[in-house]
Amino acid sequence: MIAEEVIEQIAAANDVVDVIGSYVPLKRSGAIYKALCPFHQERTPSFNVNPARQTFKCFGCGVGGTVFKFIELYENVNFPEAAKRLAARAGIPLREETLSPEEDANRRIARRQLALHADAAEWFHLNLFRTRGAQIARDYLKSRGITAEVARDWQLGYAPDSWDALTGWAAGKGYSAKELLVSGLAGSREGSDRIYDRFRNRLMFPICNDIGNVIAFSGRVLNPEDLEFSGKYVNSPENPVFTKGKVLFGLHKSKRAIIDAASVILCEGQLDAIAVYESGVKQVVAPQGTAFTPQQAHLLRRFCGAGGEVVLCFDSDSAGLKAAERCLPALLNVGLSIRMAEMPPGEDPDSFIRAQGAEAFRARIAAASDFFDFQLERLIRTPEFATAQGKAAIARKLAESVSLISEPILRQNVARNIASRLELAPEAFLQLLSSGKPSSYAPAAVEEPAPVSGEPPPVLTPTTRLLCQLLLLFPAARDWLATQRHGEILPTLAEGELPSLLLCGSYQPGEAASLAAFLSGLSPARQDVLAGLLDLPVPPGDALAATRDCWVHLQRLSLTRRRDALTARLRKPDLPEEEVMRLQKQVLDLTRELTHITRPLSS
Repeated sequence: MIAEEVIEQIAAANDVVDVIGSYVPLKRSGAIYKALCPFHQERTPSFNVNPARQTFKCFGCGVGGTVFKFIELYENVNFPEAAKRLAARAGIPLREETLSPEEDANRRIARRQLALHADAAEWFHLNLFRTRGAQIARDYLKSRGITAEVARDWQLGYAPDSWDALTGWAAGKGYSAKELLVSGLAGSREGSDRIYDRFRNRLMFPICNDIGNVIAFSGRVLNPEDLEFSGKYVNSPENPVFTKGKVLFGLHKSKRAIIDAASVILCEGQLDAIAVYESGVKQVVAPQGTAFTPQQAHLLRRFCGAGGEVVLCFDSDSAGLKAAERCLPALLNVGLSIRMAEMPPGEDPDSFIRAQGAEAFRARIAAASDFFDFQLERLIRTPEFATAQGKAAIARKLAESVSLISEPILRQNVARNIASRLELAPEAFLQLLSSGKPSSYAPAAVEEPAPVSGEPPPVLTPTTRLLCQLLLLFPAARDWLATQRHGEILPTLAEGELPSLLLCGSYQPGEAASLAAFLSGLSPARQDVLAGLLDLPVPPGDALAATRDCWVHLQRLSLTRRRDALTARLRKPDLPEEEVMRLQKQVLDLTRELTHITRPLSS
């Protein structure tokens, strides 16, 4: 757990306008900034960022809070991860739990590798635009419709046609041969101490994790003659910061669109993903040239959410169809629905968009069919379907896929539809599901962020709304009320919950960083309400006098409600005489107490 004083330090170092402004365009409006809310669709800006209070609040959807809350919602992470990202942004070292020497060494290696990859990405990128040898790469990008602006946006680069250009540059930057070998940017010949560049004369695609750190590279061949010696793509090997099966290309750019759409388009390659993204269809990613893994499926579900969908948009050839089928087990086991977008023969998403345009591609995505319908139609068109033996084989193949659906009712409905199309009795096809071998697929244990609470917002009246604002902003108000009998009065009122919470909280009224640290520990509903109060104008007049007015009002309200409840009990028939006398005495005591409370100066 991160210490409270560190949370406050992180809050103080991350200005809410700077942080939120790096995600959404903010426009100054007087003392605050406004924007279209990134958490719901709207045409008129209702999303406010208050630099004085260091909070944000949307008056359209009601969400609000501190810079921590914004990162939690926008990046779809939990609070500890949001705090870590903001700490890294501000360069604040977090005190880790006691690490073993080995863990500490691994942490240092990972940090060094991230720095090396970031520097290498920038070096490759500058080569693309500034070196004469990169003309072959620039010509290739032009032929694929990739503009200089797009190349800059994706930080594409060029690896020179040299055995030691990168290793020489890295040595000059202070990186050791061992660090280069560990990263995979360099290789070595067996029995030799000399190292050489892994990537030579290639168009370079930086591979980023979901927060935008470069962790690996993929290099595409530019000279066809080089295909005799290596594949079309050369990829970084796994290293301390890169595991192929846990990364999706483009996710750092598309994750917000995926969350908003609860849907993702899965393409085969980097150029396909870039082409789709730049066409305006932002919710797109690509795997890393390996079999689709359970970890990647969990990653997609994290951003799509439960009940989200994946649209497979692979090449139209047999290899593309097989790649789509290989994704099925992992995706179905995490509860994602799957559709298949068909490309015309010989086309991939990149070539299709260049030939027919973005609108035609969007239409293909909209028309994508359910994967099981697509698979069934394709198998029905094969010659095997005409024979009883072939039909039985098709039924077994489909049953194998349907058995992977984790939701029982959906699995049964799909099975009945397939049985009908295959002209089989539903019971016979369902029997295939139960008699088939259980899937060997086992989802990897992946920590997902806690779901946003569905709790109702706290109860507030005009009096408690004002009192909470006073307690948040004025030390004198909080100090005075702390000396009153709030522990007796506030718990008796439904609307007393938030004032009680504020009186017990450890924060300094009016200090933005302290308030941000305090609010970050509250539930989402409470953060939303209190952030909204901080965004309201400061109450005019004497804050302490207003606090006393509110307190008198709440005292009277509590005593009146208790008296009315006792009076109602007295109306019950057949009460014992002793009970009647006891209740009457309590009503009299409460009435006397009410007459001794000074009436509020303002209502």
